[in-house]
Amino acid sequence: MKTFIIAVLTADGLIAESTDQISTDWTSKEDKKFFSARTKEAGVIVLGYNTYKTIGRPLPGRLNVVYASPDVNINGVEVTQKDPVNLLKELEERGFKEAAICGGTTIFTMFMEAGLVDKLYLTIEPVVFGSGMALFNKKFDPQKLELVASDRLGDNTVLLEYNVVK
Repeated sequence: MKTFIIAVLTADGLIAESTDQISTDWTSKEDKKFFSARTKEAGVIVLGYNTYKTIGRPLPGRLNVVYASPDVNINGVEVTQKDPVNLLKELEERGFKEAAICGGTTIFTMFMEAGLVDKLYLTIEPVVFGSGMALFNKKFDPQKLELVASDRLGDNTVLLEYNVVK
């Protein structure tokens, strides 16, 4: 199964100002459009509970899998505590070919650290926070990337597409 991280970052490399940030107002409509199209194409999004709360609802047109404690019950999503290897194996057995890893930092780190990420889509927005949450939240073995494409999504927004070199 192919797995990719899809994230939007500030120009200073942050995905949020804090863990309780509940707004994505700083991201562009072009990034939101790309995110919607690419994740619908994948068919599955995987995200943590805080990221789900930021979105606030299940996203239509794709399976929503949320990492949360077993007592969390959210209509329209599948809640999981499975390790990334077993989750992807189960999704593949169900016929899915791709999964979009949509955050937050703990979920990005889990999948990258496990060596399960094939590609990264990183949108860079023209804003800086100065401090906040990084894409990953702990050190792991470095993974080399190969730039596949860089595209302007808008006047000031850039999309970088990287393959993870395996």
